[in-house]
Amino acid sequence: MQRLQMAENHMVPDTLRCSRLVFASCLIFALAACQPGAEPAKQAPPMEVQVSTSQRTDVPLSIEMVGTTFGTQDVAIRTRVEGYVESIDFEEGTFVDKGQLLYTIDAQPFQARLVEAQSQLAAAQTHLAKAASDLARIKPLAEMKAVSEQDLDGAVAQEAAASASVRASEAAVELAEIVLGYTQISAPISGLIGLTKARPGEFVGRDPNPVVLATLSDIDPIRVRFSISEREYLILARTYLADESHARDGRRSDRDAEDLELILADGTEHSEKGRVVAASQSIDQETGTFTVEASFPNPQKILLPGQFARVRALYQVLKDVVVIPKQAISEMQGLFRVYVVNAGNEVDVKTVQLGPETGTNVVIQAGLEAGEQVIVEGLQKVRPGMTVRVVPADGSAAAMETP
Repeated sequence: MQRLQMAENHMVPDTLRCSRLVFASCLIFALAACQPGAEPAKQAPPMEVQVSTSQRTDVPLSIEMVGTTFGTQDVAIRTRVEGYVESIDFEEGTFVDKGQLLYTIDAQPFQARLVEAQSQLAAAQTHLAKAASDLARIKPLAEMKAVSEQDLDGAVAQEAAASASVRASEAAVELAEIVLGYTQISAPISGLIGLTKARPGEFVGRDPNPVVLATLSDIDPIRVRFSISEREYLILARTYLADESHARDGRRSDRDAEDLELILADGTEHSEKGRVVAASQSIDQETGTFTVEASFPNPQKILLPGQFARVRALYQVLKDVVVIPKQAISEMQGLFRVYVVNAGNEVDVKTVQLGPETGTNVVIQAGLEAGEQVIVEGLQKVRPGMTVRVVPADGSAAAMETP
């Protein structure tokens, strides 16, 4: 017991000495901090955020449909007779005129048939001449009762039969001339002709040999066929299709019918605008889509059949609405929020009501005013009340442009 008390007496002075050392150290640091010329402790700089300014602008609303181009007329050049190709009288992939010679088929068999038909016609005409002569000789004799009525009836019948034979032979000659004409195939329309499927010396006109020799397309104007959903149909029905029906009835609406835009595969816009020219009579029950055809002028012949293109239809313009980039929107529990930087460079959070999207932007229907700085980069790091340093987002001016 005495040893334990002696140990405790030794520990008290040691504890006092440690407390005095800690107090002295704190006092020295405090005095050093209060001395003139001492540097204050450095603070971390505010976090840098990229912002974009909300704007008021007119926003056009449109729908885009993917379609395929084809000619106003796509004509398959067919051979109507069997035979060997003698010559190809056009350059593939060029424009040809209506009536221009395209193919020549070996005509010798058909010329022989024409000669045969002409000889049969000559024979029939000879028989007709004899029958007519006999009738002319017998008829006066029958009036004088020099020949029987039976002889007269036979002469009349012979003349009628010979006349019918002549008409049949004339028809055979005309048919042979028509078939002979099929050996020269001419362009039925003016347009762009594609690659030939037959070469000189090849037998054509009977499967498995080529029957369709080439395809000729009228590409100015060119048509685009696309399918739309039932919702998109309702939009178009209230604008473009209604205008087209008025035009067919002789009535015109105030809206310009030619305001469809065509976006090509490289992202460029076709220089000419188009209009709806044809549509299905019903919604396809299997696919739930509605087929529409639009026509676009193609004076420079840039568009070709078979291309994929997007048709853009403007159906409404929202006037003077607030627009911000879509990347500024964050969602939590079904609510959409944006982080804004106020005049004191502090972060505030606002709940907004979204409208339709347009390009890379979105319309704000409520919760945000024009001219506010919304954060577009660093949303995961900011918190309400934080002080930040504002940096304009790269290309923010371009991002605010609406299509």
